[in-house]
Amino acid sequence: MTMTAVSSLLTDDQRAILALWYEVNASLSSYHKLITSFGDAQLAWQAKVEAWRQLGIHHTHLKRHEQPEQTCANIDKIQQSLIAGRYGLLFADQPDYPAQLSQIYDPPPLLFYRGDKARLQQAQIAIVGSRKPTAHAQKITFDMAQYLAQAGYIVTSGLAMGVDKRAHLGALAQADSEYQGRTVGVMGTGIDINYPNHRDQLFAQIIEQGGCIISELLPHTQPHKHTFPRRNRLVAGLSLATIVTEAKVQSGSLITARLTSEQGKQVFAIPSHIDNSNAEGCHHLIREGATLIYHPQQVIEDVNSQLAYRRHSHQATSLSSSSTFSTNDPQLDNRQPSHSTDLDKMAVPDASQLSPSNIKSPRSAIVVPKHLTVVYEQLDWHGQDLDALIIATEMTAPQLIGQLMELELLGVINVQGGRYLRV
Repeated sequence: MTMTAVSSLLTDDQRAILALWYEVNASLSSYHKLITSFGDAQLAWQAKVEAWRQLGIHHTHLKRHEQPEQTCANIDKIQQSLIAGRYGLLFADQPDYPAQLSQIYDPPPLLFYRGDKARLQQAQIAIVGSRKPTAHAQKITFDMAQYLAQAGYIVTSGLAMGVDKRAHLGALAQADSEYQGRTVGVMGTGIDINYPNHRDQLFAQIIEQGGCIISELLPHTQPHKHTFPRRNRLVAGLSLATIVTEAKVQSGSLITARLTSEQGKQVFAIPSHIDNSNAEGCHHLIREGATLIYHPQQVIEDVNSQLAYRRHSHQATSLSSSSTFSTNDPQLDNRQPSHSTDLDKMAVPDASQLSPSNIKSPRSAIVVPKHLTVVYEQLDWHGQDLDALIIATEMTAPQLIGQLMELELLGVINVQGGRYLRV
């Protein structure tokens, strides 16, 4: 089989990947089975139909594979759209492909996008929830997204009505151009499908203000019940954590929360009145171990702590690995580990020192003095008693009490029932 090139925009390997993706109708299992069996996309696409059949590939995929001319015609249409700038395309082996997605169980081999693809490489926090949220949940979602965007994070969601839309709009509601466009929308349709129709304005606003919209599905793919769970896994995969602001128990938001947890990331949930049926999903998540929050700064604290821990663990592992190759040559013994992980490539927020006191946020007008940072960073939103803080900081009681009093006078901590906590 040969492919007629329209331009040099796509390489032969990329056209082969697109060919497979088209012929298996974006089936992740079939695509990865073919790549695993044949070694690469070109060999898989050039293989005979019988070889595909022996692998147990679905009969509808086999039928498409028997029509290479139709496959090439569809790839040519995609390439023409790329040339025309209707959308862009990222492949998994390209440096612009979001590093976070390479860590999930079933990363897509490619991503169609519109807008600023650089957003995909930046640190993201997902906000998801009900399509029909209460007025209170809409306000909380908007305010939380706006706060996170001003703190330097990208707010990621699924472009649905309700909580998703409010999350995107909150992230876009920045007067300062430095913070505009800090949102990523993940589609459950093809990149060229506006579903439902009233999302046209939202799409345009995200793109015009510097955000990004992505889809792993082929252009012209219409919405289907199985495409939205796929979208949810990408929302979870792109993000460092997921916030559920309001959701029912049987909802896509809880699927996103479950996927987030399965990927080893933290799930946050906002509580509500016990008689709010719209929030039963949040209460269920909290009961099952999700972190209860009432302010976005709590999310920032926990996420940054996790990042700091993971970086420290990676550095320790790297140093340990390099020490196993120790020789008598001092030049070799002093070498630095040459490998890196996707975590190292992650573009963290502008205030990237991972110190909560350095986070750029609307409520950080008061800067914690450097000599108080050690104590401040040990505090959380639940509160710790004096004995626990003495052990954690290794300070004497008088020294610790003096610093706690300073922090309290600054208005950044409070004391409740003998426990010190952030405000």
